[in-house]
Amino acid sequence: MSAKFKSPRARHNFVGRTCSISGVGSYVPEKILTNADLEKMVETSDEWITTRTGIKERHIAAANEFTSDLAAKAALRAMKMAGVTAEQIDLIIVATITPDMPFPNTACLVQQKIGARRIPAFDIEAACSGFLYALEVGQNFITSRAFETVLVIGAEKLSAITNWTDRNTCVLFGDGAGAAILQHRPDAHGLLTTVLGADGDKAGLLSMPAGGSACPASAATVANGLHFLRMDGKETFKNAVQAMCSAANEALQRCELTVAQIKCIIPHQANRRIVDAVGDRLGATPEQLFINLHKYGNTSAASVAIALDEAAHSGKIARGDLILIVAFGAGLTWGAAVIEW
Repeated sequence: MSAKFKSPRARHNFVGRTCSISGVGSYVPEKILTNADLEKMVETSDEWITTRTGIKERHIAAANEFTSDLAAKAALRAMKMAGVTAEQIDLIIVATITPDMPFPNTACLVQQKIGARRIPAFDIEAACSGFLYALEVGQNFITSRAFETVLVIGAEKLSAITNWTDRNTCVLFGDGAGAAILQHRPDAHGLLTTVLGADGDKAGLLSMPAGGSACPASAATVANGLHFLRMDGKETFKNAVQAMCSAANEALQRCELTVAQIKCIIPHQANRRIVDAVGDRLGATPEQLFINLHKYGNTSAASVAIALDEAAHSGKIARGDLILIVAFGAGLTWGAAVIEW
């Protein structure tokens, strides 16, 4: 897609050292949980779920399949597309709110599973915005010349923290992972800008109360269901639309771009009503919006990563196209990124 734009990289001292995505990959578990299946579990219906969320089915990991397993499989696919071996990876960053365990971090477990050795590996936690946070962190290692190849992953096993008796939340979430290989690509702009933000005053809108130092695990916390995620849906919806639109507009303004110049907009796949509201406020056309939430539901940090992989492999985007990715999550956190593919 030919378009003139201003690269905000000129603000930095490392002008000329850009960061591009050279490979993407994703993985979702084999088991599919449909709306019809949920009708047998809670008081709900396919019509109720579809009209309110746009979700038809979601993928659920097996009992012996963990976040690190999903992440590793997505990583290997991204590595294959980029033509990168485990020995060439310099850093692994995993964005997740459902790590295999509190420690060690999931990135270290992924490192072992993909055959990488003795390289730095760490997790970041920004909920549904996590993949964009990870992209920003990863690209800084590339543009500063600290590393040549960075593996960034968004992965979640949300089924492990979902209350399957709560019809307001259990219909929304699924499991999966998406990955990207970051490298410098000569004569390419790559990641043009990233806008990130957070509002801790609204942290209570979407959370999992127990399991940390504030509310350690006990028989009482388990009995009271405090290890399941909780959400104020109405307030989350309102804040999501506002934050995503604000971040997207700021990202476009930094690059002196209009929405019309963007080939593909990849919003966080949380709820069809949110996606449509964001698209309407941005002035996007239906053809610009990439939507796959009907197949996967909300996969949190994996959401936009899985969608990016599908957009790339379906032919929705091609070399040189401009992409806008925008997300919102618990924290509250949000982010937007403009990328030249």
